[in-house]
Amino acid sequence: MDNPTSRAIAQSRIDRTPAWLDLIQGVSGLALALFMWGHMLLVSSILLGKDAMYHVARFFEGVYFFGRPYPQLVTGIAAAIFLLMVVHAVAAMRRMPSSYREYRTLFRHSRDLRHADTWLWLMQVATGLVLMFLAGVHLYTMMTHPADIGPYESADRFVSGRMWPLYLVLLFAVELHGGIGLYRMVLKWGLLPRSVDPRAQRRRLVRLKWAITGFFLVLGLLTFAAYMKIGIEHCDRAGERYVPVALRAAMPLAGPV
Repeated sequence: MDNPTSRAIAQSRIDRTPAWLDLIQGVSGLALALFMWGHMLLVSSILLGKDAMYHVARFFEGVYFFGRPYPQLVTGIAAAIFLLMVVHAVAAMRRMPSSYREYRTLFRHSRDLRHADTWLWLMQVATGLVLMFLAGVHLYTMMTHPADIGPYESADRFVSGRMWPLYLVLLFAVELHGGIGLYRMVLKWGLLPRSVDPRAQRRRLVRLKWAITGFFLVLGLLTFAAYMKIGIEHCDRAGERYVPVALRAAMPLAGPV
């Protein structure tokens, strides 16, 4: 016989793990997406000139707080992002197909249903797999060579270090994965305001999602081209560190008269 006590016992046995994993996945994904947008805006400072990018890099090394650079700060940031990425991946992997048969069934159903959001989810899975492998390479580089960030240093890594193919793939994978993830999170958690026409509201959200993704892809490609241009021009002096204009102007004064 059903009674309040038996219902309370049944509810106490409900496994809340999936709910907690959903929350962890959403919060970590939001943090990573916001970080990547901020990261893109910062690295695109190269479009404002070499000096602008130099000062952004020194800012994150703590020069303007401590009077000298501490590249270990960059190592710490990269390590924190790597750990957050691992947490996000572990929380998200439970939703991914785990066998060839499951992938084949999923693709067949996606093809038959012709549902745009299903294809977006598949794109998110594919870009997530790419990020699991390539993002770790980039973060490891930042952790082990934190002082090698600057107009020449970063451009040399693109061209002389032959990292440009990885960065180009990362650019598309990050922006597509992050944009789709935020779009799905808004729908999943019911963050849209009530509307008399939910379908029209959802179409507007899709257009906004692609507009934001397009903006960061264009910004990323312009930034990519700028680093490639500097790296090609500087390839015969690869390894030389950039010195800002103000310091170059002061250098003759520091030498013997």
